[in-house]
Amino acid sequence: MESRGKIIISGATGMIGRAIVCRKIQDGDEVTCIVHRNTKRLSNLPDSERLKVLECNLDEYGSLSLDESYDVFIHLAWDATSGAGRDDADLQMRNIQYTLDAVHLAHRLGCRKFIGAGSQAEYGIQSSPLTGDLAVNPQSGYGIAKFASGKLAMMLCRSLGMESNWVRILSVYGPGQGKQTLIAYLIDCIQSGQTPDLTPCEQTWDYLYSEDAAEAILRIADSGVSGKVYPLGSGCGRHLADYIRDLRDAVNPNVELGFGRKEYYPHQPMYLLADISELTRDTGWKPVTSFSEGIRKTLEKSR
Repeated sequence: MESRGKIIISGATGMIGRAIVCRKIQDGDEVTCIVHRNTKRLSNLPDSERLKVLECNLDEYGSLSLDESYDVFIHLAWDATSGAGRDDADLQMRNIQYTLDAVHLAHRLGCRKFIGAGSQAEYGIQSSPLTGDLAVNPQSGYGIAKFASGKLAMMLCRSLGMESNWVRILSVYGPGQGKQTLIAYLIDCIQSGQTPDLTPCEQTWDYLYSEDAAEAILRIADSGVSGKVYPLGSGCGRHLADYIRDLRDAVNPNVELGFGRKEYYPHQPMYLLADISELTRDTGWKPVTSFSEGIRKTLEKSR
């Protein structure tokens, strides 16, 4: 299935945004990207005449005006997704307002649908597969702000007559991933022959390759049921240690792994698995890239 209609994306220089842009251009479509002013990550985006880039900071969305109209607004941009900023209450409150500003911008641009990027952090500690209607208990300021943003954004979309979906994204990896991620840390360590310092890594985890995530979001743009929250992962849970062994074997099988050198951090989730049955039923999407294949592609495209 190919995504139809013109798409505008915020946060397009991130890993998932990049994958969506590359897919749209590969399909022969035009795509418009909103990026931070003076961003150093423009090189993450492909060089294409089908790509239009607008430099605009999050706090400028409320006043941004464009002559063009669009079909779908995909809002991936967020300030402070890692580090101390995750629990900065004032900063995360601003992110909520930025999300609502993005909804209003989508409405001014004539969009049929608004899709917002949520997070696994919205769920907090869980012991069963994650669904769109599961009761949540976020533990971080980031997770709380994502949850509030999703609720308020879809409420605002209803009042403005726009369709909407909120996508709670689990652990995605791929080309362009942040240096702070576990996958990036492991690749750097193992490529240099160093033993990575790890917890016991006994938790059940769910990793999804970025191109599969991009395809899912484009399917949601086409046929996601308005008002639904979709958890986005592979739908296949494995012990984190098994993922890490597969990564080691793909990068450098001779490196030892330092399981148990670190303790789990407080409130560490020990079970993370997306229930993608509703997403598959509504859109037909299923992941197609195994973890080992995704790591191979990540290594190839990062050279």
